[in-house]
Amino acid sequence: MMNSGMKRRKFLLLGAGALLAVPALAARDLVRVYKNPACGCCGDWIKHLRANGFEVQAHDVDDTAVLRSRYGVPDGLASCHTALVGEYVVEGHVPAAEIKRLLREKPKAAGLAVPGMPIGSPGMEGPRIDPYDVLLFQRNGRFTTYARYGR
Repeated sequence: MMNSGMKRRKFLLLGAGALLAVPALAARDLVRVYKNPACGCCGDWIKHLRANGFEVQAHDVDDTAVLRSRYGVPDGLASCHTALVGEYVVEGHVPAAEIKRLLREKPKAAGLAVPGMPIGSPGMEGPRIDPYDVLLFQRNGRFTTYARYGR
């Protein structure tokens, strides 16, 4: 039989564990964006991410090609900025909805990419929406279509 002191300690330990779990559930996903300091569309993409609930840390770099190489982004999928979220790489103007889907589904992949800078993608809003694909890519250079926009 437990005395009241033992019961209290057990309750406090459980209570502390429960309190520690709450901030983890409320935390927003952190996206670290690496971009050229002169690029305006990168800033607009960051605004898009923040408006969709992501916490963003922006880092100005002279050459994003170094990061693309380091994180396994195939050359043909390059865009103007490279981001890291969770265990994934996000290259270019990927919609926040697809990043959320990636984090929810957790596929075995290096990350997502929207190659180039298609008009109408987040951060590249303009007078029209050009069709573009969001690609799920592997470090070996292979990729599949993850989502289609503007079709």
